[in-house]
Amino acid sequence: MTNVASVTDLDQHPMLQAARQLADDLLEPSATEVDADVVPRSHLEAIGKAGLLGLVAPSSAGGSEVPAAVWRRVQQVLAGADCATWFVTAQHHGPVRMLAESSAPIRADLLPQLVRGELVAGTAFAHLRGWPDRPVEATRVEGGWRFRGMAPWYTGWGLNDVLSLGGASADGEVVFGIVNARPRPGLIASAPMRMAAMTSTQTVRLALDNVVIPDSHIVQRMPIQEWLRMDQRQTVNVNPGVFGVAAAALRKLRELSSKADLPAGFGAADRLSSRLAAVQARSEELHESVSLDEAHAERLSVRAEAQRVLVDATTALVVAGGGRSMALTSAGQRHAREALFLLVQAQTLPAREATLDTF
Repeated sequence: MTNVASVTDLDQHPMLQAARQLADDLLEPSATEVDADVVPRSHLEAIGKAGLLGLVAPSSAGGSEVPAAVWRRVQQVLAGADCATWFVTAQHHGPVRMLAESSAPIRADLLPQLVRGELVAGTAFAHLRGWPDRPVEATRVEGGWRFRGMAPWYTGWGLNDVLSLGGASADGEVVFGIVNARPRPGLIASAPMRMAAMTSTQTVRLALDNVVIPDSHIVQRMPIQEWLRMDQRQTVNVNPGVFGVAAAALRKLRELSSKADLPAGFGAADRLSSRLAAVQARSEELHESVSLDEAHAERLSVRAEAQRVLVDATTALVVAGGGRSMALTSAGQRHAREALFLLVQAQTLPAREATLDTF
C-alpha cells in the first residue's frame, strides 16, 4: 500500500510540479474559452515544452520515464484544469509507448520529436474492442499493410501531426501503423462531431479506403486476444481524469460556498471529499500492490464508485450555483458535462454493467 512518505515524495516530483504550474498559469484560466471553441495548438505546445508529453518515454529518447503513479497524478491535474486539452494530450501517450517498445525504422526520428512536443500524436483504436467485428480491416500487402474501413472515434483532428491507426486482420492479428494526421488519398475525416461535451477536442470519424502503411511505419503487431487482455488492464481501472475533474469541482464548490455564505455547500464538499479520498486510495492500492491481471471485479467496482462520486461532486456544484449554473460560462455546467463524457469514455460492457449496478 502507498505510504505517507511515498505520497510526499510524489508531490515533490518535478513533472507533477510542472503540471500544477501549467494548470494554474494557463489551462485553468482559459478553460471556459477553450470549451466554447477549439483546443489551441499553443496549449499542446506549452504542455510539450513543460516535458509533459514525454512522461512515458525512455530517457534515451529524451523522456522522463516517470513512475506510473506520477503519470496518473499529472493526468489528474491537467484534466481538472482543462479537461478538453487534457483529453487531446492523453491520446499522445499511447503512440509514444508503442514507439518506445518498437524496433520500426520510424522510431529513431519520430520518437524524440514526440517526446519534445515538436509533434503531437493521436490514435484510433477503440474499434478494436468490437472483435470479431472489424470496422477497420488490416490486410498484408507487399511492403506493408492496407487499412480499410471506418474508425468511428478519433480525437485531435487538425491539432495532431501524426496518428497511430489500429486494424485487425482476418486471422486475428492487431496491426498498428503511423501515418500523418492530415487528409490524403483514402483518408477522409468527417466534420468535427458536435457532442454534449468536449466538442472542442476536434473529434471526428475517419473513413479509410485502401490506406497503405509501409513496414517502416508499422509499430506494433500482436494477436487480438493479447491486445484485448492488455486493453482490459486499462479499462477496468479508473481514468485519472475522473479524479481530476471531481477534485476541481469540489474545490470550486468550496469557493462558491464561501462567496455565497452557504454552509450546506461546505458540508457537501466535506462529505464528497471523504468519499473521493477513500475511492482514490483504493484505486492507488490496486495499482501499486496488485497485478494488473488480477482483481478485475474489484477494479470495476472502484471505477464505478469513482464515477458516482464524480457525478455527485459536479451535480453539487451545479446546485450550489443555482440558475447561474445554466450559463455556458459556468464552470459547474462544464464540469457536469465533462462528467457525462467520463462516464462513457473507454466504457466496455463490464464497465457499463458495474456502473449500472451502483444505481
